[in-house]
Amino acid sequence: MNKTGTLFFFSGKMGAGKSTYAKQLANELKAILLSEDDWLVALYPDEIQNFDDYILYSARLKPLLKSHVQSLLHSGVSVVMDFPGNTPKQRAWFKELFDESQIPHKLIYLQTDDSLCLQRLEKRRLESPERAQFDTETVFHQVNRYFQAPTEDEGFNIDIVLNT
Repeated sequence: MNKTGTLFFFSGKMGAGKSTYAKQLANELKAILLSEDDWLVALYPDEIQNFDDYILYSARLKPLLKSHVQSLLHSGVSVVMDFPGNTPKQRAWFKELFDESQIPHKLIYLQTDDSLCLQRLEKRRLESPERAQFDTETVFHQVNRYFQAPTEDEGFNIDIVLNT
């Protein structure tokens, strides 16, 4: 039997450090990094103007990538997905992806205090002005209203990382 890759994905509030952690992990493991932000910008550069637009286009992206990710994993390549797993519904997509293919997985939950998340968003706005309209305290609170931390009963292999 061929060795399969491992699927890594993340949960954590906006500004928790998911993208930074994903890049570091992919580099460390020599894995493929897939970033939802990168795909959305490439495919829908002018369409995402608000949170509702994000929800719409994010939902369009996942079916496009599903079989591609499964093929990579079956070829023995690990995949780090910088896509949010911040609600049970978002995590269900990842579960479907690895359950269908019997792929090993790891859900990395970055537990981060709100004040640190907001500090990081402020820094990100300065470093990436193109993100300034989305990386605000208002959007942070809007997005995090939906956040639900992963639980063991969801059936994931969870690593909890305390960010302080």
